[in-house]
Amino acid sequence: MEISFRFKEKNNLICYAVFLGIGILLTVLAQASFRPLVLFAILYFFICSMRVRLSDKLPWLWTGILFGIGSIFTTYCTQYCILDPQSFEKTSDRTLFLNVLCVAFVYFICHLIFTRKPGRAAALAHCFLVAVSFTDYFVYLFRENELSFNDLTSTGTGLSVLAHYRLQLHARGVYVILGSILFLAVIRRCDITFQKAAMHRVIDLAVLAVLFFYVQGAAENRETQTWELKGSYQNGFMLNYYLGVRDSFVSAPDDYDIEKVKELEKTYGSDSSGSGSEKTADDADSSDAGADGSQITSTLDSGKKPVIITIMDESFADLSTVGEFETNQEATPFIDSLKENTIRGYALSSVYGAKTPNSEWEYMTGNSMAWLPSGSVVYEQYLQKNPFSMVSTLNAEGYTTIAMHPYYSTGWKRNTNYPKLGFDEQYFMDDGYFDETNIVRDYITDQELFDKIINRYEQKGEDENLFIMGITMQNHGGYEDYYSNFNSDEVTAEGGRFNDVDQYLSLIHETDNAVKNLITYFQSVDQPVEIIFFGDHQPSLDSWFYYTLNGKGMSGLTMDEMENFYKVPFFIWTNWDSQEREISCTSLNYLSTMALQVAGIDLPAYNKFLAEMREHIPAINSRGYYSISQQKFLHFEDAVGEEKEWLDNYQMLQYNCMFDKKHRSSVFFPYHDSAGNLVE
Repeated sequence: MEISFRFKEKNNLICYAVFLGIGILLTVLAQASFRPLVLFAILYFFICSMRVRLSDKLPWLWTGILFGIGSIFTTYCTQYCILDPQSFEKTSDRTLFLNVLCVAFVYFICHLIFTRKPGRAAALAHCFLVAVSFTDYFVYLFRENELSFNDLTSTGTGLSVLAHYRLQLHARGVYVILGSILFLAVIRRCDITFQKAAMHRVIDLAVLAVLFFYVQGAAENRETQTWELKGSYQNGFMLNYYLGVRDSFVSAPDDYDIEKVKELEKTYGSDSSGSGSEKTADDADSSDAGADGSQITSTLDSGKKPVIITIMDESFADLSTVGEFETNQEATPFIDSLKENTIRGYALSSVYGAKTPNSEWEYMTGNSMAWLPSGSVVYEQYLQKNPFSMVSTLNAEGYTTIAMHPYYSTGWKRNTNYPKLGFDEQYFMDDGYFDETNIVRDYITDQELFDKIINRYEQKGEDENLFIMGITMQNHGGYEDYYSNFNSDEVTAEGGRFNDVDQYLSLIHETDNAVKNLITYFQSVDQPVEIIFFGDHQPSLDSWFYYTLNGKGMSGLTMDEMENFYKVPFFIWTNWDSQEREISCTSLNYLSTMALQVAGIDLPAYNKFLAEMREHIPAINSRGYYSISQQKFLHFEDAVGEEKEWLDNYQMLQYNCMFDKKHRSSVFFPYHDSAGNLVE
């Protein structure tokens, strides 16, 4: 290798002037420090004047050095572009190493294109990945979550929104661009050439295979992270993107057969089949009962359609499901007292401490996270246009369907997902719909959301039927900080030993008061009203608190003990005389079917299937299911006999609904738009 310098060549000086001008412009626009620019100017001057002659006999050595150093540098650039310094430090060395391998994979892919010129391959790979990292950063600014593989299917929507935003370059972005210019200049000075391409393609493919299988194995137990910037600092941007690609392809069940789907259509597709709402209380005996003892039926006069209000309350839970503990006063006395005209109990959620939209999705669609990759988020990865759901069903019944969420519309892509689901109206905090002075800690109160629900009810037309889906924010974690606008020890547990627990219990005490006000209001209205209330998941609290409850904390638990962390309270209340029931355990995927049954709305075929399945599989979530025959929770692979048959049919129908677009059943999964029209 020989290195020489030519400082006075005209072309070099022109390039130097051009790129120095670009650097100055970017630095000024981003209001960045000029010190890195000075360093850039010095380094670029020397690199621009440098000539490097490499031995033609060692192209693979030079390529290995270039790709190795280049992969490390590109990884650093992508991470630094996306993350602020505090978040950047959260990424472990092991994670960064896996990201370097992912970047190297892209380098070798590009080398297949430019087999004889590895420098061009490195330049292409680096520029492409840095451009993607900038795209990820700007996407995050727009919607507060990162670029995902599924965004490739909605490029048009993204471009239409882009015009409404201003692209603001940050200082880190300027430094990445300046560093990239230096890197590309070095590549240009180091000419590496292969004379024969065929053998090198074979070697490239072999290296790609090694990289792929190594990363696949090393990342087997990692989950895709989709909330805010967790993907880039927990997994690294490149690895998290790979995980998103991996989880986007859900394989068909082993025994998937469209003919079996058609057989199920014959069973549940007719008006008289399945467990619909037309069944009377006298018809429901123990022979067709679920684990709770009898079937859900409606007592509402035929022809009447109730107002249906669903409240999915953030982190609302009954911590005594894990173990008993003492408090200075009851946390939720009103909700605990509800019995008249109320079906109540506990439902399994598929998530713990986070990933709210999965609970939202399970409730509205009747589907389950049981059949999706661990850690996935449907709203981020799998929700396609025109999904079958409770919203579609009520659109077909002539309801005005409304979604309310007192937080940012971009959270979990609700601003694009709610129109897909078919909601007529959507209201968010950034629309100015909610009074942002009504806050507890940093979040709009449950009472403010409930007041807006009441306001919308009072504004409805005389013959307008309403379905309102309210998603609260008040009780969102964490629970450690002090707030001047909230008494964090209104309710205390275990003598106030755990500050986060006290704050959490005090928050749900506020929710209890708000629920009391909501139900008190609707008790007095003339129109029939049904309110479905449930928590999305349990809160994540001090691990020592859980240890005081069960003596184990969250380790070394049996399946039944672990499922206690996934139970959330629910109730279905009506302002007319209706069934009263205690249900020890069901799951969120069944609640919308139960709500339709109580409302007296004829069940679609899929809900008929779910109503009958609940009699055999009373509860199911991402971890397993409750076995009536075994009287305990089991993993899915342990299912046998009739229970296995129900689970297999459920998995098959869900796959048909979500992924088999060519053969999707129009009997089980019709979609009605917001106007009530059937969409083929």
